[in-house]
Amino acid sequence: MSAGPASEPPLEVVEYTDPMCPWAWGSEPVFRRLRAALPARVRWRRAYAVLFDHDDDPPPDPAAETAWYARHLAEIGGHTLAPRAARLSRVAVSSWPSSLVAKAAELQGPEVAGPVLRRLRETVFVLGEPADTTASALSAVQGVRGLDPARLRADAVSAETLERVRADRAEARRPVPEVLSGRGGSPHPGTAKETADGGRRYALPTLLFRTPAGHRAVPGWRTFEAYATAVDELCPGLLATVGPTAPAVALEHYRSLTEPERLVLARGPWPPPGAVRVDTANGPLWLDPEEAAVHPAAAPPATTGP
Repeated sequence: MSAGPASEPPLEVVEYTDPMCPWAWGSEPVFRRLRAALPARVRWRRAYAVLFDHDDDPPPDPAAETAWYARHLAEIGGHTLAPRAARLSRVAVSSWPSSLVAKAAELQGPEVAGPVLRRLRETVFVLGEPADTTASALSAVQGVRGLDPARLRADAVSAETLERVRADRAEARRPVPEVLSGRGGSPHPGTAKETADGGRRYALPTLLFRTPAGHRAVPGWRTFEAYATAVDELCPGLLATVGPTAPAVALEHYRSLTEPERLVLARGPWPPPGAVRVDTANGPLWLDPEEAAVHPAAAPPATTGP
């Protein structure tokens, strides 16, 4: 028996993003809250726009470029309050390896794909070591709960995954007309970016909400209320009211929480028992103890002998 129209999701959310995007990293508190408020039957799909592309010209002075970019991240962190690394080793050479690993992880389900993307973001914004090679991206996600690492290694270098990321990149370069002009009310309004070939791509992050009856685009760094309004205009009453949970429950569920995230997602005495604090240049990252045991940010320093 074929599935009827009732089986179709009432809403699709397309998140145009990149593992290396600082504004996307800073949007995680709102995105996590939004995902919690949406019913399970909503389809949330990530499209990787490839922020750092293969054909980008290498900087003439890598050290100067890194220093400039570190200041840029500090400025963005002043708005988002998201953690940033005390020292950035370099600007990412390419977004392709981390995008391929993140896309490959989707084949293992959302419970694996989300934490994999999270770890890849943390390589830049917590460790200061962007996962811009296949080896470093695969290494960064070791120990993610439920991950099959052998399958991930195979899928990350498969032709099928490459085509899926290429399709994401192309889709991100076909923005809807509403994002071609600026919108006020944010330090990152999300106006579509010009590309080297004279085209445009979505600014990151952008959420595109779609139903058979229409769509709404919410680009840039926005409040929860901006996203909730877009959902309500398309699907009135779809969003649930979801309050914060107990600190230990939130940390066990998410595995990794920034200060802005825990203030939104948890309520009660903080930190919960066993939480591991990782200090950064812009506030701490909190890890569930099981996550800390396998997370590169909490790994003990290497020893060189007696």
